[in-house]
Order: sequence, then structure tokens, then C-alpha cells
Amino acid sequence: MVSVILPGKIEKKLREESKKTGASQEELIIEALSKALNEPLDVDAKVEVYLKLSKKFIDEAEEFLGRGDFVQASEKAWGAASQIVKAVAASKGEELRSHRELHEYVAKLSREEKDREILNLWFSATSLHQNFHEDWLPEDVVRNAIENVKMFREKLVDLINRSPK
Repeated sequence: MVSVILPGKIEKKLREESKKTGASQEELIIEALSKALNEPLDVDAKVEVYLKLSKKFIDEAEEFLGRGDFVQASEKAWGAASQIVKAVAASKGEELRSHRELHEYVAKLSREEKDREILNLWFSATSLHQNFHEDWLPEDVVRNAIENVKMFREKLVDLINRSPK
């Protein structure tokens, strides 16, 4: 694990770009390094990155839950869900860059898999994302929604593992 120290101006621009594009700050850093080092990310590398970010974010959600910070726990769980969706898409050679694309892709997955639970679990993640901005969900709802995100994550990891390499 590498920790990166950034000057304030770059950190601010990174946050702004992340908010504008919907990509996580980690994704933007990885893309910049990939270009700077002339090391393009192939499908397997992209899937690996998204899987690692999803795991990192769900672990951080658990840490924030333990501290009673339900707003940050909500956002980290949303991050875990969005990254696992990007991992599935990347495993099929697709790239998702907006909230709309994430929602459309999850709906498509649900249809293709004939599994409505995928959509239902996804709605827990989207509620958590909204909670990050509005802080309106009670603790027990946040805890339950994070458990749903974990189930969503497991379900999508299984999809990746099932798909032909």
C-alpha cells in the first residue's frame, strides 16, 4: 500500500475532478500514473483495481460504522458498491463514468441475470450515497443498508469469477 502526499492545490483539483467526473480520487491517480509511466491498464489490471478499491471502501465503511460516523460509513459503502459495478463492467471490456451509467449498467445486469435482488441491493447503496449528502438515515437503517451492500458486492464478485477469462 502506498500513501501519497499531495500539495494543497493538487489535492483540491483532485477532489474537484473526482466530484465532476464521478471517478474516485484513487481512480484518477491511477489513470494519471498509468499515463505518466506509459503503462496502459489492460482489462485484468482495471478489474484488479476496481476490486481492490471496492474491498478498501467496504473495510473503511466498517471502520466508520465502528466509530459511529454513519455519514462517512454511508459514502464508503456507496464507493464499494460503485467500484464493484465498475469491476464487472471492466471484466466485459466496458467503462462506466457517470452515476447514470452505473444505474443503467446495474439495471442491465439485473435483467441479464434475471435477478431482481441485484437492483434491490443497489438501491441500498444509492440511499447511502444520498445519506452522505443529507445525513437523514437512522443508524439501524445505515447498518442494514451496509449489510445489503456487502451482499451486493459478493453477488457481483461471483459474476466476475463466473465470467470466462
